[in-house]
Parts: sequence; C-alpha cells; structure tokens
Amino acid sequence: MTSLKGKNAIVTGGGRGLGKAVAIALANEGVNIGITGRNEENLKNTVEELKNLGVNATYSVFSIDDEAAVNNGIKTLVTDLGSIDILVNNAGIGDFGKINDMSTDVWEQVMKTNLFGVLYTSKAVYPFLKEKGQGDIVNVASTAGLKGGAGMSAYAASKAAVISLSQSMMAEWRKDNIRVITLTPSTIASDMSIQGGLTDGNSETVLQPEDFAEWVRDILKMNRRAMIANGSIFSTNP
Repeated sequence: MTSLKGKNAIVTGGGRGLGKAVAIALANEGVNIGITGRNEENLKNTVEELKNLGVNATYSVFSIDDEAAVNNGIKTLVTDLGSIDILVNNAGIGDFGKINDMSTDVWEQVMKTNLFGVLYTSKAVYPFLKEKGQGDIVNVASTAGLKGGAGMSAYAASKAAVISLSQSMMAEWRKDNIRVITLTPSTIASDMSIQGGLTDGNSETVLQPEDFAEWVRDILKMNRRAMIANGSIFSTNP
C-alpha cells in the first residue's frame, strides 16, 4: 500500500452522505480535499470538519449537469488546492418510479445529472492529470446499473451508462497513467436510499457510507502498478 498523504482530491457531492464520508476518509490519510455540491451551507460545514483533520479543504458550489459551471468550478478548486491527483465522481440523484408514471423531464434530468455529470467533471479534470503524468478517477455507479429493476428505470439506465462510459475512459486514459476505477455498490444507508424507501438503513445489517469510503481509500492506496478496474460491494446479510 502507498501513502496518500499530501495528495489533492476533488469529491463531487461531498457536502453530505456518501461523498462526505469519502472526503473524511481521505482527509484522515492526509489528503487535501475540494468538495462540490449545490447546498453551500452543507459544503461550508463539511469543509470546517475537514480542516479540523489537519488538511487543506475548500469547496465550490455548482450543479454537475451544467458543463460551463463544472469547468469553472473545477478550475477554481484545482487553483485553491494547487493541483489535483484524485477525482471521485460521487454526485448523483435517484428519482424512482414506474416507467409510465415518470415524466420525460424527470427521466432526462436523471440522465443529465448522473451520466453527463460524470462526463463533464472527468473531462474538466483530465488535462490536469495528464499534465501531472498520473492520477486517479473513481466513478461511482451502482449494482442497479448491472441489472435494472421495476421502479428504477431512469436510475438504472443512468448508472449502466456510467459503467460503460467509465470503462471507455479507462481504455483511453490508461496510457496517460490515469487509473479509472468503476465502482458498483449495492444499497448503502445514504440519505437518498433511505428517503427513497430502498432501505431502513439498519447499521447492523446494511452497508454504511463509511464502509464504502474505507473501500475507496484502500483502492486508492494500492501501488500504482495495480488497479481495480471494476468492483462491487454488498451488505453481508441485509
């Protein structure tokens, strides 16, 4: 395992939930953190928590479905941090409903956020990683993207597209020493999954955000000659 101390990471959707857990896990390893999101109060509070861990932390408010805003926000974060080593594409939305009941507008917004958000942020970060000569991009998909189900057509389709996009990124960017890692977690006790009725969030049986965060941390600590191209994590006995 290699040290992450002194590296710089951007975590999208880092103000709460899964993204916040990843940001804290990396900060505990000495990683400086830039977080993004739409709720400035959440971002401010999380940045203060991260700074208390002894690292440099900053934030930028933007929606990942807006390419121009993404480009400006990423540039601001890279400037604040000094450079970028790691991008964790965590931000996403989870609107659920039957195909005939979900409006086309909602369906399109799920795709715009979950798929195009990953595309925009990755393209914005890529030139910085290429210039540095190495880096890591972690794309958070879902087991829903491996197998769709009733009531989750938009979410599952968006995550299936993220998996395919992420694998194409890996194929194209490996020559630049950029590890692109595609993760497909099962249901985690996040705000989205609990509010969406996917889980009761029982900490005794259901994956918690910190479990996922520890997994991401350990993958990033692997020697650079190795990478986890694709991986899934499940609750043991939900």
